[in-house]
Amino acid sequence: MPRKSSSTTTPKNGKAAKPKTAKPAAPRSKAATGKGSRTKAAEGPPAGGYGPALVIVESPKKAKSINKFLGSKFIVKASMGHVRDLPKRKLGLDVADGYTASYEIVPAKKDTIGDLRRDAARSEIVYLATDPDREGEAIAWHLQQALDLPDDRVRRVTFHEITERAVREAFNKVGPINMDMVNAQQARRFLDRFVGYQLSPLLWSKVARNLSAGRVQSVAVRLIVDRERDIRAFIQEEFWKITAAVSPAGSTLENERFEAGLTEFEGAKFAAKTEAEAQKIRDVLASEPYVVSKVDETEKLDKADPPFKTSTLQQQAAIRLRFPGKKTMKVAQELYEGIDVDGSGPVGLITYMRTDSLRVSEEALTSVRDLIKTQYGDRYVPPKALRYSAGKNAQEAHEAIRPTELSLTPDKVQKHLSHDQNRLYAFIYWRFVASQMTAAVFTVTDVAITAGPGLFKAQGKILRFDGHRKIWPPGGKQEDALLPAVSVGGKLDLQSLDATQHFTQPPPRYSEATLIKALEKENIGRPSTYAPIIQTIQDRKYVEHTDRRFFATELGMVVTDVLVKHFPKILDLKFTAHMEDELDDVAQAKEDMVKVLDEFYYPFQEALKAAETQMERVQIATNEICHVCGAPMVMKFGRTGEFLGCSKYPECKATRPKDGPPRAEAVESGHVCAKCGKPLLIRENKKGEKFLSCSGYPECKESFDIDPEGNPVQKMVETEHKCEKCGKPLALRQGKRGPFLGCTGYPKCRNIVAVDVEGNPLPTIKIDKNCEKCGKPFAIRQGKRGAFLGCTGYPKCRNAVPVPDELKDEVAKMAPPPAAAAGPDLKSIQIDEICDDCGGPMIPRKGRRGYFLGCAKYPKCKGTKEPSEGTLEKINAVMANAADAAADAATT
Repeated sequence: MPRKSSSTTTPKNGKAAKPKTAKPAAPRSKAATGKGSRTKAAEGPPAGGYGPALVIVESPKKAKSINKFLGSKFIVKASMGHVRDLPKRKLGLDVADGYTASYEIVPAKKDTIGDLRRDAARSEIVYLATDPDREGEAIAWHLQQALDLPDDRVRRVTFHEITERAVREAFNKVGPINMDMVNAQQARRFLDRFVGYQLSPLLWSKVARNLSAGRVQSVAVRLIVDRERDIRAFIQEEFWKITAAVSPAGSTLENERFEAGLTEFEGAKFAAKTEAEAQKIRDVLASEPYVVSKVDETEKLDKADPPFKTSTLQQQAAIRLRFPGKKTMKVAQELYEGIDVDGSGPVGLITYMRTDSLRVSEEALTSVRDLIKTQYGDRYVPPKALRYSAGKNAQEAHEAIRPTELSLTPDKVQKHLSHDQNRLYAFIYWRFVASQMTAAVFTVTDVAITAGPGLFKAQGKILRFDGHRKIWPPGGKQEDALLPAVSVGGKLDLQSLDATQHFTQPPPRYSEATLIKALEKENIGRPSTYAPIIQTIQDRKYVEHTDRRFFATELGMVVTDVLVKHFPKILDLKFTAHMEDELDDVAQAKEDMVKVLDEFYYPFQEALKAAETQMERVQIATNEICHVCGAPMVMKFGRTGEFLGCSKYPECKATRPKDGPPRAEAVESGHVCAKCGKPLLIRENKKGEKFLSCSGYPECKESFDIDPEGNPVQKMVETEHKCEKCGKPLALRQGKRGPFLGCTGYPKCRNIVAVDVEGNPLPTIKIDKNCEKCGKPFAIRQGKRGAFLGCTGYPKCRNAVPVPDELKDEVAKMAPPPAAAAGPDLKSIQIDEICDDCGGPMIPRKGRRGYFLGCAKYPKCKGTKEPSEGTLEKINAVMANAADAAADAATT
């Protein structure tokens, strides 16, 4: 039975929970944390013998931006995001004790916390200036716990734009941490933890390894799967239209000719399903006189769209800029954190980009109305400022996404921004200005035409006043159909009468924009989660993104079916939306966190226990026959996608690609293993490349490359050097960037050591420099063009800088990178295709998935697209000639 919430979440001493055994679940009890969500704002830094007050933000870039506004009485440092989290290898929640969380310092942040503790010890007041949302509030609370700061030394600061005015105002209105928002964030984290850590292992055992389930991601996949099934079940139906091209009687002017569609025939709605039906009706109407029977002329207003919020920014950027949601949020974050546009240091160009509010400050409204009046005239300024409503769940303390300073026009700052930054900034800037302009005015004319027993209708639209469309034209192709002057009773000449065949269309597949719109409409997730959700479901291969549309994979459909059958409540859209409402209520102190968690947890545990015994191992039958034993093959799923496996597994372990022949069987090579003396076998890898492998595998894991004569070539040479991490021998290996020493304990130990030109290990070169983008340390890397400093946060952070002068002598001792193989120059191929983003020329390039076209203006413009068939033929021809030349050179 669910427990009653309230008593198990408050520590007996009434003090804040310590970092190791944090007691997060105290949504109503202010004694639990020493802080409440509605308390009086704290004062500024008291006088004392301490040094400057410490300000902590999330990112180094944000720290740099606000540091210039605060002066010498403050020191600004970055936490680089979350500093504490639940443990990786266990649930980390004590449900019986009111969902007590066992938070741990994130391993990569131990040095960061150590530095912040030293800075905090020198400051009497610590300002926590993390982002103004639930995630930022939680980061602030975790920082206080990790730094072991008492309440009287902590001040919470929030601002929605990084400008001097906004930052200074925020530091005059400091307050406590809002524990209601913290608990809402924790509740979401705990709910997702239950599903991810308890349901995912069930999928591993019943479907395939490395799958994941998510409280929100699985519902998003269900939307795509349901749409996929609707499309597959759709039965196309034929129908016909009849269209008349007419003009005023006696007119020979082409611009007075217009089209009208048949809507009624013999007093009933027109419908024809076959060509014979349509032609029969057409023949009747062909000889009838055409007379205007009705003319309606009305004025229609086209009102401006509101400024962007997170969801609409992602939708419109996907439609108009072709930005994935992840890219949109990344670029918006850069604009928010600050860009140096005048040499005085970085300043935020837009307000906070994670918002569901459409509110705009009075100061911003006044500024934009003045700009519109000055630039475009009084006709474009509404009598009073326009206000927009964002719905019941919006956090109206936030603002819509808008430029922070209207004087910084896109043209003015363009030279300081990257191509993507400039496009998104202009997008946000002009949408905001247009949102406060007057409506566009159209004259809409509806004409009804009688032709014997038939009734035709036509509509024309004329733009009388452009209004907001002057700077924000509508998306897509917009053509106003102009109708000639006609009057009731006027006769028309029939120019042509056509019957055309059409077919009903299935519902469209989701694009990124329409999927985000559907998630928002169903109240699933929150705008800030849409981009990571969409990325995750692609990474897990539940869906594929092709031609800007989402296709459900067989794996996605199988997993969805299993979850819907055994966990119908979790996959139910209404229940997921209800949980989002509950989390909103927790954030607003309207609901108790423990009660909300109980509502989800206990029914979920019951469903989980039932599924563990009732869920069968998933096997999808196919028509394929096993090439080894002749038994039927079934569809299986692995890390690289779908494949066929024998239904008699584990008796028969035969597998083969879904759409290809099985790999060649291993055959003896005539060579023996130098390590154990057993025969070496010729095997084939996934790419079809041959290599030698010991027949004693897995006891002996020796493998070799094959030279042109078929002899084994040692891939690695074990050395006398020992791994400093695990003590096992290091082996000399060859990589794409040259030789290196790698631990023979791989993959458990992944330690690698740089070597000199003779293959001996080099002492570790100490780099006293951290990445300015993410704060992680730099390390020496070898590239095609030599050594460089690369961020250890790769691949998430790809920042790289040249080797400093003081390290060049030590780096010179390292083995040089291998010479790059000479190949055809793809840039020499003449193509006619142009970049869709900037209109510039395109250059053929080769990527992981084959050839593509990249903008020649890279990195200023990063536009890419698939090559046309003609261009691909040119590329393949050049590559084939190069391969032939290489083969000739090898034989001679």
